[in-house]
Amino acid sequence: MADTIQEAVTLALDDAPERNFRETVDIAINLRDLDLNDPSNRIDESVVLPAGTGQETQIVVFAEGETAVRAEEVADEVLDSDDLEDLGDDDDRAKDLADDTDFFVAEANLMQDIGRYLGTVLGPRGKMPTPLQPDDDVVDTVNRMKNTVQLRSRDRRTFHTRVGAEDMGADAISDNIDVIIRRLEANLEKGPLNIDGIYVKTTMGPAKEVPV
Repeated sequence: MADTIQEAVTLALDDAPERNFRETVDIAINLRDLDLNDPSNRIDESVVLPAGTGQETQIVVFAEGETAVRAEEVADEVLDSDDLEDLGDDDDRAKDLADDTDFFVAEANLMQDIGRYLGTVLGPRGKMPTPLQPDDDVVDTVNRMKNTVQLRSRDRRTFHTRVGAEDMGADAISDNIDVIIRRLEANLEKGPLNIDGIYVKTTMGPAKEVPV
């Protein structure tokens, strides 16, 4: 499979018109024979890409004390319980934060308050925080999430996810796609039979089919 993925990626990169900005590379995944009105059939997976995302990933951490101090080294923003309460009173600011942030991480003991203050904003966006247990290293967790993408179909048969950037090269992008396909096939009820097609493209380039 790896060779055919690389062929599709190479075609997508070669056929992409020259742009004056760094394009991302995405895949579109088409599902079939699944009742996506049933939430248990929907795809909702976090996947760590072996070659990284090729893009900046915005991560916000809710933490206090020593964990907050350590999170400052790696997170884009660190918020405490007072900040959380302020966000709960400012719906527009909470929505802006949710839209601008790729992933949230929170100390486990703050999760109940996050549900109370921000659940109605983060929940529908699929952005409830990853709980940080007392033994978890916040630096390791954030660094891992910087290389993570979310596969989320909701109730749609076609959904998209980032797999890299054009200057990463076909090998690295292909490795990322391979990991995503393997995860999908492992989690779908009928494995590859539930995949109707996968297409890879740069931001502005033509889509190329990835054989599965």
